[in-house]
Amino acid sequence: MLKSLRIRCVCLFRNLLTAGLLISGLTLTVHAAPPGWEALLEPAELATIMGGSRSVRVIHVTGDFAASHIPGAANAPYPQWRGPQENPGSLPAVEELTALVQSLGIRADTPVAIVHQGTNPSDMGTATRVYWTLKSLGITDLAVVNGGFAAWTAAGLPISSVTDQIAPSTFVPQWSDKWRVTTAEVETVVSEGSARLIDARPEGFFKGLQSSAGRPGTIHGAGNLSFESWFDGNSLKEQPQMSSILASYPVQVAPLTVSFCNTGHQASVNWFVLSELQGVPNTRLYAESMAEWSLADRPMDNQPSPVKIYWDMTKSWFSELLGS
Repeated sequence: MLKSLRIRCVCLFRNLLTAGLLISGLTLTVHAAPPGWEALLEPAELATIMGGSRSVRVIHVTGDFAASHIPGAANAPYPQWRGPQENPGSLPAVEELTALVQSLGIRADTPVAIVHQGTNPSDMGTATRVYWTLKSLGITDLAVVNGGFAAWTAAGLPISSVTDQIAPSTFVPQWSDKWRVTTAEVETVVSEGSARLIDARPEGFFKGLQSSAGRPGTIHGAGNLSFESWFDGNSLKEQPQMSSILASYPVQVAPLTVSFCNTGHQASVNWFVLSELQGVPNTRLYAESMAEWSLADRPMDNQPSPVKIYWDMTKSWFSELLGS
């Protein structure tokens, strides 16, 4: 009898273990990204994935959504993910972002493909900035569509003008600062010289020849790697080409890499390429960027002299006066 009881116990344990493994396997299947999922998806790759999985949430962040969009997609205009006009790089309140994510039916395990209109390289910054925001909110499976909606339509893939009803989620995100660096933290690394600071703006902004947010110039100690470097037309280059560009950058080793621009928009492209595609560890986005940094008396390089600023203003005034 004792032997029989032992056998029954062993069988019961095995059954429970098997059931547990099956449940665990089911859970892994539910939470795993769809086959072929990558941080950067070509339009045809996304179309294939969507054909085999109805769990993907596609969101458009720029463009005329009502006129045409990817079938089944949701409208998530870029300004909803940004701060106020005086500091657009800053983050909206987490409560606002939570309401937005829930309205899009997104949960922590929802695969989300982010689509921009694809009008120019800067437009892709809308998608990469939203990608960075969603990742910081705890969404695990994210992708940016290379070339955006323009590339989707150029590939002859289906479009729609019908707006689908989306059931909201109850997901409550928890913000993580793992991929963000604050102004106070940038002040520290600048004073210590302990980070690789990369200005993602075009060269004219880096050299202080142009300015659209705060004072002209760049953060002290920064180098320049324009976000435009990564593009062929309006799509990102192949991975080997991007690796070559990164390898040629002067500063190769640093415990922290900080990507910044004027308002954390173009810099999000650099962050996406370095962090998500090239695997550069501890790459972070300075979301507020120069719009906040240059408001106070913080150390800067490439600042033009007052005489040059006055001369540029005078030339601009004469140019407008003459209509040229």
